[in-house]
Amino acid sequence: MADLRELFDVTTCVLFDFDGPVCRLFAGYPADGVADDLVDWLSRQGRAGMLSEDDARSGDPHAVLRAVALTAPGSGFLAELEDQLTEHERRATETAEPTPDADELIRTLGSRGYGLAITTNNSAAIVERYLTARGLVDCFGPHIHGRARDLLRLKPDPDCLLRALDSTGVAAGRALMIGDTPADCVAARKAGVAFVGYARNERKRKLLLGVGATTIVPSMGPLLDAFRRRQQAPGMRAEQ
Repeated sequence: MADLRELFDVTTCVLFDFDGPVCRLFAGYPADGVADDLVDWLSRQGRAGMLSEDDARSGDPHAVLRAVALTAPGSGFLAELEDQLTEHERRATETAEPTPDADELIRTLGSRGYGLAITTNNSAAIVERYLTARGLVDCFGPHIHGRARDLLRLKPDPDCLLRALDSTGVAAGRALMIGDTPADCVAARKAGVAFVGYARNERKRKLLLGVGATTIVPSMGPLLDAFRRRQQAPGMRAEQ
């Protein structure tokens, strides 16, 4: 695993995935139930055949959305499906749980002059809703990049990362992404951005290792500690 302090030596902007590194969005509103609801809706529309058996049983709302986007891009019922997912995400924010040390990491990086952005497959409006409630929205400003109108651009497509690099004016080689899924890791690789995986359990760790992630942390604590140690090193400037 790379020395976490060294990652900050070359980083001027940190890109956060939302659900996972920032919070557990579906902590009190299970994602598998959301996915099942979307599958049931498709079935009632006579569209169940658009999903493979794996997609239908994935328990992943974004897997369902991506599968329909691949089969029927730009369709009216795809837009309706996304609207339903956004409403589920809105309800989920009411019981979302902040990831331990995430708030502090975000505030600390922002106070030291690092650029910050959100790069997520969730709705940007929902992310903004959560961050506002936590008093964090000003840390990110306009750099909240959720799923685009073109749903074929969901991660692992690097679209939201590329939008974040463009909006912050940061070169890929100076950015670091923190994500918790294989799709995050692949998207970061495609964008040329360094990646730190967040795995709160062994299952997630194995999934990240399976796509080649080499730096994985069990919480935001090690990143926060590494950054603070770097700032305390002799000769290190307090500001970037």
